[in-house]
Amino acid sequence: MNLTVFDWSIVIAYFLLSLAVGIWASKQAGKDARSFFLAGRNMPWWLLGISMVATTFSTDTPNLVTDLVRQNGVSGNWAWWAFLLTGMLTVFVYAKLWHRSGVLTDIEFYELRYSGKVAAFLRGFRALYLGLVFNVLVMGAVSLAAIKFGEIVLGLPGWVTLTFACSITLAYSTFGGLKAVIITDFVQFALAMIGSVWGMLYILGLPEIGGLSNLLSHSNVADKLALVPDMSDPNVWVPVLLVPLAVQWWASYYPGSEPGGGGYIAQRMFSAKDESNAVGATFLFNAAHYALRPWPWILIALASLVVFPELTDLQTAFPNLPADKLGHDVAYPAMLTLLPSGLLGLVAASLIAAFMSTMSTQVNLGASYLVNDFYHRFIKPDASETHLVSVGRMFTVISIILGGGLGLMLTSAGQAFNLLLMIGAGTGLIYILRWFWWRINAYTEIVAMISSLLIAYYFNFINTGMEGWQKIVIGAILTTIVWVAATFITPAD
Repeated sequence: MNLTVFDWSIVIAYFLLSLAVGIWASKQAGKDARSFFLAGRNMPWWLLGISMVATTFSTDTPNLVTDLVRQNGVSGNWAWWAFLLTGMLTVFVYAKLWHRSGVLTDIEFYELRYSGKVAAFLRGFRALYLGLVFNVLVMGAVSLAAIKFGEIVLGLPGWVTLTFACSITLAYSTFGGLKAVIITDFVQFALAMIGSVWGMLYILGLPEIGGLSNLLSHSNVADKLALVPDMSDPNVWVPVLLVPLAVQWWASYYPGSEPGGGGYIAQRMFSAKDESNAVGATFLFNAAHYALRPWPWILIALASLVVFPELTDLQTAFPNLPADKLGHDVAYPAMLTLLPSGLLGLVAASLIAAFMSTMSTQVNLGASYLVNDFYHRFIKPDASETHLVSVGRMFTVISIILGGGLGLMLTSAGQAFNLLLMIGAGTGLIYILRWFWWRINAYTEIVAMISSLLIAYYFNFINTGMEGWQKIVIGAILTTIVWVAATFITPAD
């Protein structure tokens, strides 16, 4: 089904609203770097918590959940549910510490925790690594989902969808800084949840599905419902449950679930009014992110097993979809094409909103690293606040172009998810322990970062015969051994 004029009117109205918020917030954002990157450090817990949830919900998130459910059942979600463990650690241990540190970015913390030239090198290198390489990879994964969504639901070439959505995102992010991002996140999350819940209710009422009870008893669905995988088969429960709970949550540095809290979660904590607001925001995020938000997607994913039980059914229904973009993850946007006019426009706007919320946060966060921790620290220490805001806006433009370009090259949401987990495998324990174990030093982090990159490259491009979970476990163990050895060889700091 193609979008009607009414559907497109809803989408365009959302675009205009986002742009208006950016223009409204632009005056305050241009004052100084802290206003642009931390929204003046005066944000309430509820607004920050919802902003965190909105940022972790992008167009690729329901696609990823659908991919996991279709292949491994509901229990397949333990691949990311396990990160609740590090989320709760952040709430009760690290949120106060981060806010108390008084830094502008979590990378600036390196020169508070460590000392000397090696700490300065780590800060600069990490700024380039996270601000460009890692950040662009995240935006590429998000852009890939927007491309698939555009081709299936909007009936537009992927690059057209990407161009329009990125242009509006770039406009309000560049004008309004983090304050515009946080306020639009609130609107985007409300729209996204209304769209996903309403869409789920309509799909459950389709004649092919016949309501929730018929769905849950359907032969294609009945064996996919367990919250815990089949414990009699180690080929199932080891990768689905054991690895995420025993290794992945502490070993991997994944956006939004960084061990010890980091990235845009830390940025929101820095933006809070005080420590209690930082803690409250992080708690709200974890409750909504893990316990509330995913269930509409899970039910739609289960319904897709009735309507499109095999990949060949998706291929038949969408013959124009490129072969390299066909996967179980496209079942979610495929189900959305069954929605009626009006509701389809609302859901389309909500998923575009989800894409924009993640992209706007990533470009602002990446620019904060590049400006505060590289450009201002090493290139132009005497730069004025106005100049730093201008450079931040320039880096915002560069980041979104690189992220969107990478999205056109990727093929699968699962591919991007596993690559992100592999790149950071084994480094996460450092971010948990460095606040308390003084033996850890800057060399520890440098060695861990380099070794995890080399190991990820080896398993993804040279020795490709292993399963994804095996790569993560072995990568985490090898990286941990290397950085622990480096820690004891080098001086404590």
